[in-house]
Amino acid sequence: MFDELQRINERPAVFSRLTTPALWTDPHTSEQMLRFHLDGSVDVSSRRTEFIDASVAWIAEAFHLTDQSRVLDLGCGPGLYTNRLARIGADVTGIDFSSRSIAYARQAATRDGLQVTYVNEDYVAWESSRRFNLITMIYCDYCALAPVQRRALLGKIARLLEPEGAFLFDVCSLTAFDAWVESASYAASATGGFWSPGPYFEFRNKLAYPEDRVTLDKYEIVESDRTRTIYNWLQYFDREALAAELHGAGLEVASVLGDVAGRPFEPSSSEFAVIARRSDRGGRPA
Repeated sequence: MFDELQRINERPAVFSRLTTPALWTDPHTSEQMLRFHLDGSVDVSSRRTEFIDASVAWIAEAFHLTDQSRVLDLGCGPGLYTNRLARIGADVTGIDFSSRSIAYARQAATRDGLQVTYVNEDYVAWESSRRFNLITMIYCDYCALAPVQRRALLGKIARLLEPEGAFLFDVCSLTAFDAWVESASYAASATGGFWSPGPYFEFRNKLAYPEDRVTLDKYEIVESDRTRTIYNWLQYFDREALAAELHGAGLEVASVLGDVAGRPFEPSSSEFAVIARRSDRGGRPA
């Protein structure tokens, strides 16, 4: 028992193990995640409906979207942004590795008579010969990726963007990192049965890595027939660190915003958004 508890409470190396797909592809947890996606009253899995509506309206205006605009949404979930963007006339592609979310997005698009291309793949590995005027990645998905994944993704984005195209995304700030408090907890069938329809025990460790500006929410889920370990890593950024990552992939910061609804940047906020463009583009940014 002691050895097992010691293993459960160990502090792994930063990004040493990635389990993100398991959260979104497990039959039960993916159903719970979709339920949160579709609950427009909370900021879980997706943002609140009123924010999404405001964000889509701002995106359409800020990036001058028309029926000639090609938009790519990385981590599109159940199509909350993609279907709205298609409704205003844009040519939209959404990618997500949750088959449950993609199925919902496709059904919603068909129901509303929308033409949206949905791809059930990992966007880090996905490739395309198409080029896009706008690429979006919303709700701090970028922060959940390991450095090697971020480098690969940024290189892909630089290739997929039209010369005057833009990449809009948001990240967790150092303000959010400073507010993180390490803790360890244990509960039976916690969070309303999120992890399993049957009984289970949840061991949770919240860990911080100050030198790397990374946190880990680590869950050990013990059921009668299996034990799972879920790692929820988050990288935190300031503007300088993010600009350096983008520069290494041939991208540069065009604007820093408070969020993806176009609000002004606030240094004390827990998140901020960035518009990035290719460094080799001709002319001036829009």
